[in-house]
Amino acid sequence: MLDPLDLAKRLIAAPSVTPATGAVFAELEAMLAPLGFAVHRFTRGDGPEGADEAPVENLFAVRAGPAGSRHFAFAGHLDVVPPGEGWASDPFEPLVRGDLLHGRGAVDMKGAIAAMVAAVAEVPQDMGTISFIITGDEEGPALHGTRALIDFMAAEGHQPDLCLVGEPTSVNRLGDMVKIGRRGSVNIFIDVAGTQGHVAYPHLADNPLPKLVAILSELDALTLDTGTKWFQPSNLEITDITAPNRAHNVIPASGAARISIRFNDLHTGHSLSERVMAIAEKHGGKARPVISGEPFLTEPGAFSKLVAAAVAAETGLTPELSTTGGTSDARFLRAVCPVIEFGLCNATMHKRDEAVAIPDLAALARIYARIASDALVLADTES
Repeated sequence: MLDPLDLAKRLIAAPSVTPATGAVFAELEAMLAPLGFAVHRFTRGDGPEGADEAPVENLFAVRAGPAGSRHFAFAGHLDVVPPGEGWASDPFEPLVRGDLLHGRGAVDMKGAIAAMVAAVAEVPQDMGTISFIITGDEEGPALHGTRALIDFMAAEGHQPDLCLVGEPTSVNRLGDMVKIGRRGSVNIFIDVAGTQGHVAYPHLADNPLPKLVAILSELDALTLDTGTKWFQPSNLEITDITAPNRAHNVIPASGAARISIRFNDLHTGHSLSERVMAIAEKHGGKARPVISGEPFLTEPGAFSKLVAAAVAAETGLTPELSTTGGTSDARFLRAVCPVIEFGLCNATMHKRDEAVAIPDLAALARIYARIASDALVLADTES
């Protein structure tokens, strides 16, 4: 098997703060091409650096199996969050200390992509088609990443039967958790207009803040649901409150707030947006929703059993099937085919001195090789 530690080092050494382009994709292409993959790289977005429309690079690589064979896809992202200050070493200089590999992206998720590459080297091409769906825009706005890849795949006639996303799903030990779904996400921006004035003459002004407080109070009191069989309860959180007022004796001209709702499959982003908009309007405000993704569930069945069996064979653990946590690009890929997420321990993702246990990299590569091999022989009626 190719050494996933060496592959991970090569990816970490190519800085790729979101949105990622360039060297890190060239590095992955150099890994996949010798394994027989046809690699397609393209860029979407034409805005300035730092804008939501900034250029994003994507990569789709495919190694075709025999005609009519099954198609299994690995998916993930090469972009990483900014490293921040205070690292013990250069975050883009892969460093081994003891049995840990340190570097930004070691866990989320260059380590997993390295394990994927090592895994496919062990799967004979005549077993079936394998592809890589890799974006440079998962940690950012996600406007020109996986969604653009899905459009590319549809245009080129590539249709996976099953997909595994390598997000770091494990909690305490590699293999203790697999994600079979995710809650949806909607952020809603609330604005209330008023009339600026002197606090000593309130009758000459219109204070927007009591209206904003009334909106937020009603929203905060909502119980959206109590959860379902596979999903925890939906939750609404107030994440920002602002007023453009730098003086203590001025009634502000406006007030604003932002809420974030993570919701289960009892709701849709649209239904929740309509509910919040009605409450805002009742108190004299306006609400603008931005839906990041809808909830989805890959019902437990042959695919989840296959993944769990591969995990158990290498770790001895029976993974918990879960839908907890934030969103991922699986929210887009679920429209293409059944999708499951499984990857490394997530304790240090997005943190200073991010690190992966080197034995976990090797074990993950073996697990991925089992999953890919077994998925390619899974009967259509089972998946």
